[in-house]
Amino acid sequence: MAKILIVEDNALNIKLFCDLLAAHGHKPEAVTDSRNALDAARDFEPDLVITDIQLPHVSGLDLIRLIRKDEQLAGVPIMAVTAYSAQGDEERIRAAGAQAYVSKPISVVRFAETVDELLKDGHDRGPPAKVDDEPEIDNPESRANQSEEGPGPGEAGGEGD
Repeated sequence: MAKILIVEDNALNIKLFCDLLAAHGHKPEAVTDSRNALDAARDFEPDLVITDIQLPHVSGLDLIRLIRKDEQLAGVPIMAVTAYSAQGDEERIRAAGAQAYVSKPISVVRFAETVDELLKDGHDRGPPAKVDDEPEIDNPESRANQSEEGPGPGEAGGEGD
């Protein structure tokens, strides 16, 4: 059983992720306010962090950078999940320090396979890459990757879900 921290502000996505992870024998812990995510991760000591990229207050990219700079958490694998998918996003997300990127709407099979792969690789991925960008809390520029639009129909958290 792996301990998995989920940082997500959408209640439907939290339920979906937690239910999927629990069904696969994991212990999920959800954080809805990204300002509390780093402290929650230190307290929970997760084997994996799954974070949305479009978060209020502290963006998912900044959260990834903060985790990579934290001595206690630097080796924890990170999976980024986002509905915002533009050219270059995956490269920026991986450059921030995430090992995996899954776009919404998620494929349940791909989500579970990615979680399993990251847990299998675990902490054996070597030292974290140096991150040059300083994360900023409540900085409008750190939220530049956010969209005003929510998930669309058929997407996790979209209409009809």
